[in-house]
Amino acid sequence: MKFHVVSEIFQSIEQTSSRLEMTQLLADLFKKATPHEAEIISYLSLGELYPPYKNEQFNIAEKLMLPIVARLMGKSESVVKTAVKKAGDLGAVVADGSWLQSSTDLTVTKVYSKLCAIEKIEGTGSQEDKADALFELLGDLDALSAKYVVRIVLGKLRLGFSDMTVIDALSWMEVGDKSLRKEIEHAYNISVDIGLIAKTIKEGGIQVIEKMKISIGIPIRPAAAERLPTAKDIVDKLGPCVAQPKLDGFRLQIHLDKTGAKPKVYFFSRNLKDMSDMFPDLVTPIEELKVKTLICEGEAIGYDPNTDTFLPFQETVKRRRKHGIEAAATEFPLKLFLFDLLYLNGKPLLDEPHEERYEKMKKLVKIDPDNPLQFIQEKEIKTAKQLEDYFHEMIEEGLEGVVVKRMDAIYQPGKRNFNWIKLKRQDEGELEDTIDCVILGYYDGSGKRASFGIGAFLVGVFNKKNDQFETVAKVGTGLSDAKWKELRKKLDAVAVTNKPKDVVCAKDLYPDVWTAPEIMCVIRADEITRSPTHSAGKKDKDQGYALRFPRFMGYREDKSPEDATSVSELKDMFTHQKMR
Repeated sequence: MKFHVVSEIFQSIEQTSSRLEMTQLLADLFKKATPHEAEIISYLSLGELYPPYKNEQFNIAEKLMLPIVARLMGKSESVVKTAVKKAGDLGAVVADGSWLQSSTDLTVTKVYSKLCAIEKIEGTGSQEDKADALFELLGDLDALSAKYVVRIVLGKLRLGFSDMTVIDALSWMEVGDKSLRKEIEHAYNISVDIGLIAKTIKEGGIQVIEKMKISIGIPIRPAAAERLPTAKDIVDKLGPCVAQPKLDGFRLQIHLDKTGAKPKVYFFSRNLKDMSDMFPDLVTPIEELKVKTLICEGEAIGYDPNTDTFLPFQETVKRRRKHGIEAAATEFPLKLFLFDLLYLNGKPLLDEPHEERYEKMKKLVKIDPDNPLQFIQEKEIKTAKQLEDYFHEMIEEGLEGVVVKRMDAIYQPGKRNFNWIKLKRQDEGELEDTIDCVILGYYDGSGKRASFGIGAFLVGVFNKKNDQFETVAKVGTGLSDAKWKELRKKLDAVAVTNKPKDVVCAKDLYPDVWTAPEIMCVIRADEITRSPTHSAGKKDKDQGYALRFPRFMGYREDKSPEDATSVSELKDMFTHQKMR
């Protein structure tokens, strides 16, 4: 398949706002592709070269791409810079250009292999070498194809959909509708590599997809907890259950493979990024486990041995760094509390009940207070009074609250359900809730904030069914002067010219500057209200939902935009709030 064909479909997707039409265009493209081409197209359509957990990036900024484009188009950098301000991005400028080479002969696989080779260039003089290689590649492409290559390299493709639309497209490719979404999504949930899913279904059809297995080194999408407002509600819902402390740490999925000459250990974050280099102090304790293969989940939390207390999340998260890891491990020692076991010695455990998985996990970890590897304690609960007492006990110890689990619950990857229910400090008997939101844009500042260039920002939640972000609040409090300036800088780095297609927003709420839905934050509000303006949960004549007195609490770098509080979860929180 020629890369130009893919570019034409991307162009058609970019020009439609219909989710169904996007899905069908992708499906038609997959139909014409070979299995390997389908794998590549899956990555490229999401603006990536590889599955996200591989953490590979071009690290090419617009200031490096600008002279490449100028040289390509035979224009000065100042002329190109002016054109960018008018067109919105470098990709659009390239699409309007022409040069001697306007071939449409390069194939998808050829362009992909060249992009992968460019991404892997490193060492002294690597930026210049990347620039030369990019100039050569772009010069061999027609203008439309060059447009999308530029956007992919800069991390600004953003066709307006997520991996869920790719899954729907694969179903449409097979049967002409979304009826296979459940089966394909399950395969993706246990093996988060959208290219592998596309390649597999092209090679063997839905029958092979249904037989897909867990693989060490490819993360499983984590299960998530629902919320209920009181201990009584939880016990009424679950009956006899177990409660575990809710640690305010860094959720990790750990993979261990000791079948080769040298053990392999992987640490994946909640949003499935490979964080293996960040936790050198945890590698040896994991390697010492008496197993051959293992996938488990745990919470890594900073620990102060002098006071025998846990550190707040802001301290733990400082371990997310590229340099000075060994020093950070000394300064911020961690304890890793395992709370679930998903795979052991070649056998998946997802369909085993929680109590059996927990018992198997406990047997793996030696009880030693000096060991950074621990298993989380849990308490059997039969009455609301027991749960209330345990909840307050955890609060007194400085923890967030508790997570309550059905003892017979299987592990359901990528699902949020009432197998797990969280009861947090701000959820117990109060109207105040914490919402994980994605920032969608910002408003110019006035008065004192005029010098900041930002006075408020727009946030939204995620509608998984429609694969889109819906607005829920305009936030203007919770940040110091320095934090406002920091936020403006973060948002300008992901600013876009027009409203992203996967954002639903009333015209009255349009921000002065739109941003790609990438930056996650925590918002606290006094209550959830119905809103005639905000689009979260809005249907036909039904009003949407909004946050009353929202304020910024911090960033959630461990979550991806699709992990934002869902519209359905927001509705549940609204219902529980009224019950109080």
